[in-house]
Parts: sequence; structure tokens; C-alpha cells
Amino acid sequence: MRTYTTQMDAAKQGIITPEMKAVAEKECRTAEEIRDLVAKGQVAICANKLHTCLSPNGVGSMLRTKINVNLGVSRDCKDYNVEMQKVMAAVELGADAIMDLSSHGDTQPFRRKLTSECPAMIGTVPVYDSVIHYQRDLATLTAKDFIDVIRLHAQDGVDFVTVHCGITRKTIEQIKQHKRKMNIVSRGGSLVFAWMSMTGEENPFYEYYDEILDICREYDVTISLGDACRPGCLADASDVCQIEELVRLGELTKRAWEKDVQVMVEGPGHMPIDQIAANMKLQQTVCMGAPFYVLGPLVTDIAPGYDHITSAIGGAIAASAGAGFLCYVTPAEHLALPNVEDVKQGIIASRIAAHAADIAKGIPHARDIDDQMADARRTFDWEKQWECAIDPETAKQIRDDRKPEHDDSCSMCGKFCAVRSMNKALNGEYIDIL
Repeated sequence: MRTYTTQMDAAKQGIITPEMKAVAEKECRTAEEIRDLVAKGQVAICANKLHTCLSPNGVGSMLRTKINVNLGVSRDCKDYNVEMQKVMAAVELGADAIMDLSSHGDTQPFRRKLTSECPAMIGTVPVYDSVIHYQRDLATLTAKDFIDVIRLHAQDGVDFVTVHCGITRKTIEQIKQHKRKMNIVSRGGSLVFAWMSMTGEENPFYEYYDEILDICREYDVTISLGDACRPGCLADASDVCQIEELVRLGELTKRAWEKDVQVMVEGPGHMPIDQIAANMKLQQTVCMGAPFYVLGPLVTDIAPGYDHITSAIGGAIAASAGAGFLCYVTPAEHLALPNVEDVKQGIIASRIAAHAADIAKGIPHARDIDDQMADARRTFDWEKQWECAIDPETAKQIRDDRKPEHDDSCSMCGKFCAVRSMNKALNGEYIDIL
């Protein structure tokens, strides 16, 4: 019989849960190491009691960097079947988490389908769903309405919820006074800001935070503290609004841990390269090592259509400096709802960033696959190269489309191939070039 309420509660009691054992096996660590990290809040195992098909994963800076994929329908793109195709494709491509950001229609059946069929962690942003669920204008919703939707999502089995608790009425004056270029670019943060502006009331997610924690504790939902004031352009990075909110998120992290609720803290969106590592270290200090979940960061503002690349650059730096969770960005970022190909490109870019960071951090066995690839390339073992590749289909297609005359080269170098020449030279063979 289960004698604990949450993974953190179990960890503090010295209990090793099945989820901890599963994470330990995936991370090549002992179950006791994982339990200790969960007890300290440095690893979060997002695992709602009701998400029974979940394949558990741990999120934390000392573990393998995880990838989140944002999906969901909108008013302009409302086909839930297409979104489910994206979900399954994302899982096959290596996504560790799916966030349902649907903002149109009856969202509950899709959310329940995710938690009944998808083995990845499932996250949501309940404030999005509040307007849709009640079919009422934002200003007419009450604090109770918002809290009830969080409870509904917990009951539907979601593993983590993003809640924008860190902005308060003080933030309204800060935004007006400091004149940011992009103001608030967080969709959830802007809704909370708008609600406070229209009603004159305090942020309900901050005011009733203890009630939210009680819901999370009951279902073992991890709370992801949303950064409403994350920078939406380079000019707003590391400004007063961002840092002041981060300090408040540190306070809220401590309050959650006191109730045995696991926490992730969300981080910056757009940020110059030279500020990223410092921001990661600041978060680790202010939020006491809680897992950091970054949206990018995007290292330049001028690459629409290629923001999966600008994000991957920032993500690799962020993860190597302490972020544990990367939210993917697709080529459609800032432009449109991503299609299946956009989702693939976003995931591949994020996985490259995460893997590069894991090697830099010295994650156990992270570089093994790279060493296997090097051996396969040296011996021209093409099948082994496809096995090692992050995206074997694309790699194989490129080679097949431009296949060379001989298998011990590619159409770029032919007999000038350095690997071919060295193999022959070291074997004492004649090296023919022409």
C-alpha cells in the first residue's frame, strides 16, 4: 500500500519508489542517488498518480537533459487528430515531455487521450484552458474558476502544470515604468497581467498558491513555475522585471517543497550568448538547485524560419551551465502553428543541443554513442552509422541521393577521402587517387 503522497514525500521518508528505480536505470545511477536528489528538490520526477502509462523520467541538471515539445490546437488550426499524429511522432523522435497548449474547442478529451496513451510526461498551462473551459471572457472569471481548472487538469492525469505565480500587482507598475521593448511575451503571463489590469485584483495564482499546492500534493503534480517576465527579445534580457520575478519564484519554490510538492522553474526566452551561463548560475542560487526549464534561449532575434537553430545554440549553452529541461523551438516559432515537419526539425535541433550539453557536463555514458560513430566512420560501416545517428532517415537519404562510385568514400571526397587514405597507408596498401 502506498504510504506517501508525492515522490518528494517518499524521498524525504527514505522510500525508493518504482519511479525512482526506473529513473535510476535510465540515468545509470543508483536508486539511492535519485532518491536523495528528489528529497533535496534537485531532481523532479513528474509523475501524476493517474498517468498510469507513463515511462518515468527525472529532470535535473545532473541528469540527462530532457526535451519538451509544445503542441495543441488553435482557432486557426483545430484538428486534434493531426495534433495526436504530432504527439506520437514527437515521442518516436525522442521527446521526453509533451505540453498541451490547446486554446480552442473541447480540450479535455485530447488531454485525457494524452494521459491514457502517451508514455511521455504531459504538461499543461491551465490559465489557457480557463477561458475555453468556461466559454467566458477573461475579465468575468474568478480566482476560484482558475483554481478549479488546475484541479480538473490534475484529475485528468497531467504530470506538471505551468502556473504564472511570480507576477503580482507590483509587476504592473514595473512593466509601465521600465518600458520593455517586448513587454510580456509569455501567453499565460499576459493573460494573468490582463486579468489583474481589468479586475484590479491580485494574481490569483499567487494569492491562492497554498490551495494550488494542496491540489498538486493530492495528485502528485509537479508545479512548473512560469516566468511571465521572461525576455522576448535581446534588449529585455536580464532586466529588473525578469530578475525580480525570479527572486519571487525562489520564494515560491521553498513554499512548495515545504508541502512536498516537486518544482521546476521556467527560464528565459531570448538572451545574448554572454548572459546565458550567468543566468543559469543565478537561478541555481536563487531557487536552491530546483530543475531549470528554459525556452531556448534564442540567441538572436533576426532568424524567423530558423529559430530552431538559434534556440539550439542557446539551449546547448544553457544546459551545459545547469539547465535540466529544454523546451524545443521549431522553424515556425513566431510565425505559425508548427506542422509535422516543423516538429521534427525542432526536436532534432533540441536533441542535438541536449546531447552536446550532456557530453560537456560529463553525464555518464553520454559520449558512448559518439565514440561508436567515430569507429563506424573509420571503418566505413554505414549501417552502424545509421544506428548511431540522431536522424538516421535523413542521413541515409542524403547519402543514397548522391551515392559515390565506391562504398569506402562519399561523393564529396571520392578517392581523396582522408579516412580511406589513412586506412590504406596504415595497412601498408597502395593508395590510388586518380
